Amino acid sequence: MPLAFCGTENNSAAYKVDDGVLNNGCFVDALNVVPHVFLLFITFPILFIGWGSQSSKVHIHHSTWLHFPGHNLRWILTFILLFVLVCEIAEGIVSDGVSESRHLHLYMPPGMAFLAAITSIVYYHNIETSNFPKLLIALLFYWTLAFITKTIKFVKFCDNKIGPLQLRFCLTGLLVALYGMLLLVEINVIRVRRYVFFKKRKEVKPPEDLQDLGVRFLQPFVNLLSKGTYWWMNTFIKTAHKKPIDLKAIGKLPIAMRASTNYMRLNEAFKAQKNEDTPYPQGSRFIWCALCHAFGRPLVLSSTFRILADLLGFAGPLCISGIVHHVGKGNSTFHPKTKILGVFFISSQEFLANAYVLAVLLFFALLLQRTFLQASYYVAIETGINLRGAIQTKIYNKIMRLSTSNMSMGEMTAGQICNLVAIDTNQLMWFFFLCPNLWAMPVQIIVGILLLYYLHGISALIGAAVIIVLAPVQYFVATKLSQAQRSTLEYSNERLKKTNEMLRGIKLLKLYAWEHIFHSSVEETRQKEMTSLRAFALYTSVSIFMNAAIPIAAVLITFVVHAHLFENADFSPSVAFASLSLFHILVTPLFLLSSVVRSTVKALVSVQKLSEFLSSEEIGEEHDKCSEPRCEDNYNKYQALPLKVFNRKRPAREDWNNCSSPMRRPPNITEADDYCAKVTNGFFTWTPEGPPTLSSIDIQIPRGQLTMIVGQVGCGKSSLLLGILGEMQKISGSVIWNSNTPDSETGEDVSPEMETAVDIETRKRGSVAYASQKPWLLNATVEENVTFESPYNKQRYKAVIDACSLQPDIDILPHGDQTQIGERGINLSGGQRQRISVARALYQQTNVVFLDDPFSALDIHLSDHLMQEGILNMLREEKRTVVLVTHKLQYLPHADWIIAMKDGTIQREGTLKDIQKSEPELFEHWKTLMNRQDQELEKEILNERKTVLDRKNLQKTMYSREVLSQDDEDDEVSPGRKTNILDQTVAILTAAAVAAIPTGTHILFFETTPLGSILNRFSADCNTIDQHIPATLECLSRSTLLCLSALAVISYVTPVFLIALVPLAVICYFIQKYFRVASRDLQQLDDSTQLPLLSHFSETVEGLTTIRAFRYESRFKQKLLEYTDSNNIASLFLTAANRWLEVRMEYIGACVVLIAAVASITNSLYNKLSSGLVGLGLTYALMVSNYLNWMVRNLADMELQLGAVKRLNGLIKTEAENYEGLLCEYGGCYTNQGEIQIQNLSVRYDSTLKPVLKHVNAHISPGQKIGICGRTGSGKSSFSLAFFRMVDTFEGRIIIDGIDIAKLPLQTLRSRLSIILQDPILFSGTIRFNLDPEKKCTDSMLWEALEIAQLKHVVKALPGGLDALVTEGGENFSQGQRQLFCLARAFVRKTSIFIMDEATASIDMATENILQKVVMTAFADRTVVTIAHRVHTILNADMVIVMKRGVILEYDKPEVLLEKEDSIFASFVQADK
Repeated sequence: MPLAFCGTENNSAAYKVDDGVLNNGCFVDALNVVPHVFLLFITFPILFIGWGSQSSKVHIHHSTWLHFPGHNLRWILTFILLFVLVCEIAEGIVSDGVSESRHLHLYMPPGMAFLAAITSIVYYHNIETSNFPKLLIALLFYWTLAFITKTIKFVKFCDNKIGPLQLRFCLTGLLVALYGMLLLVEINVIRVRRYVFFKKRKEVKPPEDLQDLGVRFLQPFVNLLSKGTYWWMNTFIKTAHKKPIDLKAIGKLPIAMRASTNYMRLNEAFKAQKNEDTPYPQGSRFIWCALCHAFGRPLVLSSTFRILADLLGFAGPLCISGIVHHVGKGNSTFHPKTKILGVFFISSQEFLANAYVLAVLLFFALLLQRTFLQASYYVAIETGINLRGAIQTKIYNKIMRLSTSNMSMGEMTAGQICNLVAIDTNQLMWFFFLCPNLWAMPVQIIVGILLLYYLHGISALIGAAVIIVLAPVQYFVATKLSQAQRSTLEYSNERLKKTNEMLRGIKLLKLYAWEHIFHSSVEETRQKEMTSLRAFALYTSVSIFMNAAIPIAAVLITFVVHAHLFENADFSPSVAFASLSLFHILVTPLFLLSSVVRSTVKALVSVQKLSEFLSSEEIGEEHDKCSEPRCEDNYNKYQALPLKVFNRKRPAREDWNNCSSPMRRPPNITEADDYCAKVTNGFFTWTPEGPPTLSSIDIQIPRGQLTMIVGQVGCGKSSLLLGILGEMQKISGSVIWNSNTPDSETGEDVSPEMETAVDIETRKRGSVAYASQKPWLLNATVEENVTFESPYNKQRYKAVIDACSLQPDIDILPHGDQTQIGERGINLSGGQRQRISVARALYQQTNVVFLDDPFSALDIHLSDHLMQEGILNMLREEKRTVVLVTHKLQYLPHADWIIAMKDGTIQREGTLKDIQKSEPELFEHWKTLMNRQDQELEKEILNERKTVLDRKNLQKTMYSREVLSQDDEDDEVSPGRKTNILDQTVAILTAAAVAAIPTGTHILFFETTPLGSILNRFSADCNTIDQHIPATLECLSRSTLLCLSALAVISYVTPVFLIALVPLAVICYFIQKYFRVASRDLQQLDDSTQLPLLSHFSETVEGLTTIRAFRYESRFKQKLLEYTDSNNIASLFLTAANRWLEVRMEYIGACVVLIAAVASITNSLYNKLSSGLVGLGLTYALMVSNYLNWMVRNLADMELQLGAVKRLNGLIKTEAENYEGLLCEYGGCYTNQGEIQIQNLSVRYDSTLKPVLKHVNAHISPGQKIGICGRTGSGKSSFSLAFFRMVDTFEGRIIIDGIDIAKLPLQTLRSRLSIILQDPILFSGTIRFNLDPEKKCTDSMLWEALEIAQLKHVVKALPGGLDALVTEGGENFSQGQRQLFCLARAFVRKTSIFIMDEATASIDMATENILQKVVMTAFADRTVVTIAHRVHTILNADMVIVMKRGVILEYDKPEVLLEKEDSIFASFVQADK
């Protein structure tokens, strides 16, 4: 057929110009080409020459990106313009199809316009990114010319009576409007930016985010096309394939998405909700209103996108119906009746009667629908992530103000708070993600039913009714699913709680041979969990089956009813396939309904929990107000006379007798400014309802002096410190901090006006360096723990390290003071943790230092050194106010002021001289304890110290370093946090219900693996295997099979489709290949950034009192914001990567539909393919994009989740202890005399390490009391662990009662020995369970043990007595009471051998004296081995062993050793006086 611009027919009106050239249609069309050609010629040189060389620079350096005014409107108008031009081209082709010759002027001008429109937007984008608006003048001319030429054409149509019935008229009118609007947009840019026609050009800077090259998340800043298709992610995903993604690669969050910005937005919403009637509104409704106020707007946008996407989704069934209908009729050629100006005009109905047109429209509808859907998902998830960050910040700010009593009384645990952060904030995030479904689903259902009614009349409603009737069944299944999940979660939490306790007390469980008790308890819970999981799997299967079956059932019932109701029922393929597609669409919202309902319920519960948390009690206002300023310049005002140095080598009584030496001036605290803090008539409590913990407190703490607080265990010493710091609830009285000195942080004096304003009880407390009784360490390096956010001063740092004797410990660590300390200081011993905590207090430049029992975990040498160098030489020389809580009465002569406490009240305060005069009995009591029991105090320290030693050995093992051989290193290296096989067992059980579970992993494994890491195997990894992998596997297999079957059906219908499938498959392969790498990295980054965030929360909760004492709230809040932003940026990139994949897969799916449609239409027209098969192929083609998406996503998820299986498998394969023994048959004959023979014993912690005991020989007779002493690191603790086979005995043997312990089963051996560890461990449950978990003892035996341990009166006072509850970790008892419970537990075990490993560290001297006597009497017939740092505790022993570097140096009776002049034991005793 001949081609010509105006056609080649004879007498064609196209060439007639009798009425003027503008009345010639062909000329007008030619005129319309001019603007487009103009634009192409003008812009191409600029695009290819100007930007060709710079394109890479422009792309990389995005700091010049700037959206011109009307940016989004321009893009939207351009997209509409392109669509209208495609329609104009299609209309020209269709209307020209019946002519004898081709009229190029019908579709060539719109083709040129299409090219020009694309060029215009590319040109605009380049100008915008390089911020060079002057070049936009070309576009101004283009829009003007295009508008004029198109208007001429439109006017000529009107003149020729061509109206809206003709499609070309409508399209021309639309184009006039579009060009006009684009012209207005261009004029507006000139008006705002003034780049031409104005003398003064307006300079505009790009957004602040883009000036910061650290911001790499560009979604908010890119153009509309890039936003919709995530084009900007291409570079990122390609880079990810070359090198792993890390936090540096993803950069910083844009300002609008940062947690601080969103928190401020949320806070403003909270404030807006408050009104005069309810200044402090509470409750869920209030929180919901605030959330909607702050984050509602983007949700409306997301819902709009979702509704548009759902409406466009109906284009699929309608177009398929039209295509099948027209193919059935043979797509018969119509003859347009209207011929004007020599060409045919067609109406829109005639245009849509073409199957090819419908195929193209379907393609565009699918592209647009998928883009809107992904945009809706993205906006909703981004809003959810922003909301999560804001709520986490709000929770954190609340934590900073939480009342300490909430935590200590068990009303709120760290676990609950972490759940609030980890689980509930995520529930709210996902609710916001699913929220648009709440509005979109009803719209989708109503439109779907209306269309079905249009196709089938009343019978469609019956089919829809089937779906609605079955909805309650679906809801019932969903409810059952939810219940099964809830019970699974409850059992899982219970199992985790038990596992956690077991892991924390693993050393004790192994030593006491109690693994089986806890193991069976965990296994029992696991079995219940497995039952719930099976129910969950069953209901999931039913749910999947119903979702597949319901649309089929609905279609069948509709067809059957339709056939019965209507005799002339139309059962053409077009109706059938349209119905099938519509029913499939209808099922989606109903399927989502259960998820949305579940998510809504969870969100309601989460908001309720959040409301309760936010309304929980806060610390009193007056406590926040104060601060003793800390400025060293002013110290001289309060200087005291230098105190004489205390010499440990001199007999203590000399100092006591000279305590009234004229050298020391007693502080005169009657002077107004000479106190640091003052409590007047103070009554303090932990619980508002309960009796006051502290009563009638009237004290003054002198400024710049050393104040010591002493008293028995549980008398309220630590509470007094916390009360002064404002951590306790004050019932009455006042706490006043003197703030007359300049604030050391600002260096400014407090103004007189301010002073009067705050004089009464509200004087501000500044930063107080506080070292708590239970050391609290950050999960950071040793150096960071000591400096604690303060500037690093090398000289001061070194002085502090030396004062705390930390250098030898630092030398052991693999990276020195840059070694990361694990959670709760897990790779450090108790003493090391204590000294780092004290070092932190010493390092700070605060005026006031509070030390709560800093010596409890230190041996005598370390205590003396710390007292001398740290407290006396450093703190007192600097004239800092020091308040020291201690049991070590031998240091009292150093005190400038002493506060003696008893039963929550002040027994006496004053100088030592005052107390000597006014309370001679108390003074004599102290003196007696000092002279006789100096060592016992030290023993407390010993206890902890020993643990420290143990820990060190462990560390050596961990770092494969040689065991330290220096004298002052603690060799008692008990593997620090030992976890049991038990744990492993649980882990395995938990993970996959594996049958073979190692129940005896060596303690070294638990020693060298952080608790969090092991717990993660039992929690996250088990949860992945239990719940995620089955679901992912099912989804992956289903989507893969459905995808393959769909492609097979399409290929069968139109074999030519296979040719097109090859390039699509290649593209698909590369997209998924790149995506999986990026997705895996981002998912891991998302998980890994969540851990520091959660640990920061738990760390803060644990160290709340310390943080508040230091006044470091703002610094920790800043850290929280950084952690939250890191987690959120990873989540946002992951979301963007998922959208990147889905958009591309959806577009490939749309291409599959287009190719399948065109191929099947052509096949049908030329090869007489039945219309039914065309419908079948297209129905399947519509679903391909969904299947493709799920296939790739699930493949990536499965790859990630299989990591959990790998990790658990590694845990299962961990080498276990050998629990079997060669002498099983002797188990019953194992006697209980208590004789121990040690023959040439050498032990080590690991085969790669040096021995910690070398060729040790000893013989202990039945009933003997043996004392073991030695310097830190001499091997004392290793000696005790050898009895339990907890260390590797590679030479020699231990024989107990004639039996080599190496031949006994571990269970038998350990059950016949008792040990009391330095760190007290209690389990949640009852007191009875803690004393006797094996349930072998009567009540009278338990009461007897409690009486021996001085606890009978405490337990009797508790509700329930022996059945009184112990909270997790025994937190409802003091440290000293916990230690006494551990003693009682050991007394209950009637074993012949009893080992005390520095067991009285947290007990005051008087109580310890009683216990020493009890041990000597109650255990007269048992062999007792006592390990001590303070040798006075073993002076009454039958035999003494002195150790050094793993070798026994002396072994004899204490009196014999004392008589020898060169005896090491004698030198120890002398040094200990």
